[in-house]
Amino acid sequence: MLKGEEIMKTKITNPIIKSIYTADPAPMVLGDTLYLYTTHDEDELVNNFYTMYDWRCFSTKDMVNWTDHGKIFSLDDIQWAEDRAWAPQCIERNGKFYIYCPVQKKGGGMAIAVGISDSPTGPFKDLGEPLVDEGDWNDIDPTVYIDDDGQAYLYFGNPELRYVLLNEDMISYDETVGIVKVPMTEESFGKGSHDTGTSYGEGPWFYKRNGIYYMMYSAFGVDAKNEHLAYSTSDSPTGPWKYGGVLMEEGDCFTIHGGIVDFKGRSYLFYHTADLPGGNLFNRSVCVAEFTYNEDGSIDTVEKADSIEAIE
Repeated sequence: MLKGEEIMKTKITNPIIKSIYTADPAPMVLGDTLYLYTTHDEDELVNNFYTMYDWRCFSTKDMVNWTDHGKIFSLDDIQWAEDRAWAPQCIERNGKFYIYCPVQKKGGGMAIAVGISDSPTGPFKDLGEPLVDEGDWNDIDPTVYIDDDGQAYLYFGNPELRYVLLNEDMISYDETVGIVKVPMTEESFGKGSHDTGTSYGEGPWFYKRNGIYYMMYSAFGVDAKNEHLAYSTSDSPTGPWKYGGVLMEEGDCFTIHGGIVDFKGRSYLFYHTADLPGGNLFNRSVCVAEFTYNEDGSIDTVEKADSIEAIE
């Protein structure tokens, strides 16, 4: 259809963001709009490693026509951080927006920063100190969810899965409970080749749908060379978890990082590949596939998609 002089697209081919390298997609639905937060792989690498300095935001009302909101938060905004602007997730509470981001501390390991804004597209202002800082390298890839009773949970971690109970202010957590380490068992996360002996690797994505709690994550199968996506379920937000199976098979890129959302009656799985021209394990690109749940809430393995149709 026409909108002024612009021809609106009815289909988009993957990767959906073609102007820059993006990874670690984190979708958030607000009203009739889906906001997609990503990391940004720089074109030029430093020391042939992940070179990532800022976080980006894109939005859509139909899954095909996207608005680029540019850089919304960066390492320059976090005075205590020096490197590694890695996988974020954003959430709204009480009219404020909170983006949780793993960064490398100056002279230290990884910690979780919080950016705060009055708008989903920023700009975000740093809390001023780490929310979670265990003095190690485990504190990466935060995923956040507010349950029906108002309790907010922040899961994170590589190689272990851990969580904290966020306070209502979303910028502190219940220190009487502290940082909880989830038991890393094969029953919960399947047999795999990562450090714990399970398939769980990193990149958790935590949410609830129809009374079932889901934990999607980047996983390593036995003898695997690259990550795939897997998931586990529970009837409680804190487990115990039960391994559900492979959600998306490994591809040519070493990492894969997922985000799941329901939008306008459809379910979408976001992930990243190295499919843009010049792409590699350090220059990745965000993609999306539509999928459906089975009646019991289980999810069959989702195929990588070539394209996505617009929602009318």
